[in-house]
Amino acid sequence: MEENQSYLATEKVGKLMGKYAVPCIISLLVGALYNIVDQIFIANASYLASYGNAANTVVFPLTVIALAIAVMIGDGCCAFVSLKLGQGSGEEAAGSVGLSVLMTVISSVCLCAVYLLFGEPIITVFGGTVNEETFALSKEYFFYIALGIPFYMFGQAMNPVIRADGSPKFAMASTLLGAVLNIILDPIFIFCFRWGMMGAAVATVIGQIATALLSLWYLLHMKSVKLSRRAFRPNQGIAGRTLSLGICSFLSQISLVAAMAAINNMVRKYGALDPVFGQELYAQIPMAVVGIVMKVFQIVISIVIGMAAGCIPVVGFNMGAGRRDRVKRLFSLLLICEAAVGLASLLIVELLPRGLIGIFGSANESVYYTEFAVKAFRIYLCMIVFACLNKATFIFLQAMGKAVASTMLSMIREIVFGVGFALLLPLFFGLDGVLYSMPVSDLLTAVVSAVVIASTYKQLSRQPGADSFAGYGEE
Repeated sequence: MEENQSYLATEKVGKLMGKYAVPCIISLLVGALYNIVDQIFIANASYLASYGNAANTVVFPLTVIALAIAVMIGDGCCAFVSLKLGQGSGEEAAGSVGLSVLMTVISSVCLCAVYLLFGEPIITVFGGTVNEETFALSKEYFFYIALGIPFYMFGQAMNPVIRADGSPKFAMASTLLGAVLNIILDPIFIFCFRWGMMGAAVATVIGQIATALLSLWYLLHMKSVKLSRRAFRPNQGIAGRTLSLGICSFLSQISLVAAMAAINNMVRKYGALDPVFGQELYAQIPMAVVGIVMKVFQIVISIVIGMAAGCIPVVGFNMGAGRRDRVKRLFSLLLICEAAVGLASLLIVELLPRGLIGIFGSANESVYYTEFAVKAFRIYLCMIVFACLNKATFIFLQAMGKAVASTMLSMIREIVFGVGFALLLPLFFGLDGVLYSMPVSDLLTAVVSAVVIASTYKQLSRQPGADSFAGYGEE
């Protein structure tokens, strides 16, 4: 097994980054399209429009909760497997994969049951009561999305596991199949059958089922990791280490849910105090617009996370092999690429906000919809370069086995700054304060990240010795 992936310690880091990152980027972009495609078709259906968009925004954080659990298991397994393959320990790698499958199945079924039993109060917590029409559409959409949670989580959790096994292209293809089905079925269900929010949700779930089935097939045909019945036996040590390596991914996503919940409720509260959006006819617009801006940001972050997550197998293997020089070169290359993505994104959101909002049905809406969207894009995403660098740093530290540092940075960004400023700034700036919370959080987090990056470079520059990086896998 070690021979199968020995090239990870010898091939040029730029070539390895391309091989692993590109399929990962495509996989995540395709995953992001699941929700954003729904929103585009919903926005352009005149019988749903901004009410349907607002409902989609309400439900979106609830899918992120499922994603948080899935990536904790999947990313943790990916990092653990890569480290163990680098150390030549195939049996422990297989044990992590087997336990990850069990943990994903159990947790997904439990979450699905919670969503089905407590749908209405959960929707209320995430701002679904902005008006009666939005609440009704949120319930309809959420019910069918909840039914697909086990398939969604299984596909998302197994995707990084498949990458760790040395098959990033298959991981990409499995996600791509689901997204293509969703794109094909969305217009049929929404426009031809006029199934509304139910149609958008059912199209999404069918795509998720396809991805899950392909992932299951791959688990039965793994290359570097050989699964047996023994791999599925409970092992507290392996399970704990797998989850500890994935906890940063979990906290990154779950803290984002907390931030979105805070933002949605502040939008609902301060939108009601606005002279325009306080009117029943326009009450759903701020919620719909903020959701759209978040989805566009999600597209950018999918590229950012894809580049960083694609490096996990490479970083993990080289950490296990003690090649810190290669890890340092890869970190430098990653930061340069992430900054370039952030700069390109900044130019688009600042110069072309009307074109972006036009994709989401602005032609069917009032002028207030477009005006608020333009302002939201330009303010909310003005520090997107720092957001990209921050996210890359969190994930790279996680790949190095520095789970504590990675987790702390993520929590500072999403909870301390993300939730804190979302609640604080509206007190002074009203509805605009919600928009300011994002750039302020990213700027302050960048200052903290810069200190951690400098420290990491210093550690990677040390000569190998008694403090070998093999120990980082046990932080």
